[in-house]
Order: sequence, then structure tokens, then C-alpha cells
Amino acid sequence: MIVRQQSTGPVPPDSKLASFRESYRSREIGMGYNGWVHALIVLTGSLVSIGLALSAVQDPTFLELLAIPITLLIANIVEYFGHRGPMHEPMRGMYALFERHAKVHHQFFDEQWMSCESSRDHHIVLFPPLMLVFYLGLIALPLATIVYLTTTPNRAYLVFASSVFYYLSYELFHFTSHVHPQSRIGRLPFVARLREHHRIHHSHKLMGSHNFNITWPIGDWLFGTAYRDAAKPVETQSFPTTADVGSSPRHIENRKVA
Repeated sequence: MIVRQQSTGPVPPDSKLASFRESYRSREIGMGYNGWVHALIVLTGSLVSIGLALSAVQDPTFLELLAIPITLLIANIVEYFGHRGPMHEPMRGMYALFERHAKVHHQFFDEQWMSCESSRDHHIVLFPPLMLVFYLGLIALPLATIVYLTTTPNRAYLVFASSVFYYLSYELFHFTSHVHPQSRIGRLPFVARLREHHRIHHSHKLMGSHNFNITWPIGDWLFGTAYRDAAKPVETQSFPTTADVGSSPRHIENRKVA
């Protein structure tokens, strides 16, 4: 299967993608929205939470420190199935995730045009700021509380810090996957490798079956969904106009909520 190469030029103004982007911006992004403030809120909130948790750790043992890699590995598998599941399959009670991700985010970016055109496009890349509050209050804190009550305080603080670190990693890695490939950040080798992994996922032919990890592709490797064979020569293709294709990627058309 051939995946189109990424373009570094502007999106063709008469394309379906350009039309969808303009529609989303005018409909969903308020005039007062600032993408850099959005990113700063996520970064600051995450780092403060991590710092507070780590400051409470006192003389951790080796076994307690093992909570860090174990938490990160579990989070990677959760990320994998969360992305492969409700983000790409409509499920009862979680349809909003499917709607925002498969039907909006994947319409805003495809494998050929992956880059944000301005900081206002951070709106469709980063989770809403309230998602961090939700994550802290309903996932990281309850999990750490269970660990605190059943094992040691140090392990609980490390689990909390690792959980938030993973959330921040997801946001940062996803953000860098949608920066321009010729930017200072985009040219970093590590960023380029992860961006290519995610770019392949944005192919409408592969988005429902391959490259679900945004961060380290451990889950994709474990479950056989890593797709890397995209560096093949491709024919130059014109981008479809709004009259050429329907409004939804083929893999999500006519889906019913499970």
C-alpha cells in the first residue's frame, strides 16, 4: 500500500481539506482563542503537578522506583487501546471522542498535509485544557490514592507523577507531529521519526488499522499494528476538490454506535 508523501507547501485552496479547515476554524475556534496560551496551560499544569508529586518523594527504594517504568508501560497500552478503540470506533457513552478524533481531527489533517497553518490550529491538536483537570481528578489522583492506601506513599507519588508525565508526553508528541517538517523542531531526528509514524496513521486507508500510538510505539509493536513501509516512490497526485469526495473518510462511513 502506498502512502502519499508529506507536502511542505500550502494546502490547495480549492481542496476539500482547505474547505473543511476553514469551516472548522470559523465554527469551533473563538476569536479570543490563543494556541500558545492553550499550550502553556497544558505545559504549566502538567509540570506543576509532576513537581508537587516528586517533591513529596523521600528516599525511594529501587522497588518503589520501578513504579515509574511500570506506570509508563501500562499508560502506553492504555493509550494504544484508547486510540484504537473509542477514538476510531463509535462506542456508546464515548461517541464524543470518536466525533472529535476520527470525524474531525482526521478530516483536518491527512498524511499529505499534516502541519498546523497557524497557532490557532493548536485547537484541533491539543486536548481542551479542561481535559487535564479531568485527567488529574478522575484518573491520576484516584489511581495514586489506591496505590497510597495499598502500598507506600513514595510509590503513590511516583505513579501520580508518571501518569501526568505520560499525559504531557502525549500532548507534546502529538503537537510536534503536526509542526512543519522544516521547522527547527520538525527537523529533530527523534521528532521526525515519531511524526512519520503518526503521519502514516493519518492516511484514510490506514487510520483504522495501524500506528495508534502517538508516543512511543510500544503498543503498535506488541500488537502488530506498526506500519512503516511508506518510503516508496509515489506518483504526483492532485489533491481532491470538494466535489471529488464525500465528507467522511471511508473507514468511518455508515458506522453505528456499538
